[in-house]
Amino acid sequence: MAINFIYMTAGSKAEAQKIGKALVESRLAACVNILDNMQSIYRWEEKIQEDSEVVLIAKTTEPLVSLLIDKVKSLHSYDCPCIVSLPVLDGYPPFLDWIHSEVKR
Repeated sequence: MAINFIYMTAGSKAEAQKIGKALVESRLAACVNILDNMQSIYRWEEKIQEDSEVVLIAKTTEPLVSLLIDKVKSLHSYDCPCIVSLPVLDGYPPFLDWIHSEVKR
């Protein structure tokens, strides 16, 4: 079963913690890393925006990606949250096995 890392951003550390905890509690992710104080520059509604955001990286299995995305969208404050899935091509086998053991089957 393939492993995916899900890269996401949130508007605050509190929001990131709420999302991360919900993903792990529901077993949609084995782990969520939260990286605070990231700076973003982007175009939104025809204006250049500059904001502080928080990065989340969730570790999950490929079959759970769509459920994880739905869960994040239900908790997220953004109209169009950044949620992208990145396949893990290789890694330390015991760590990858741990991810498998911690998520829903």
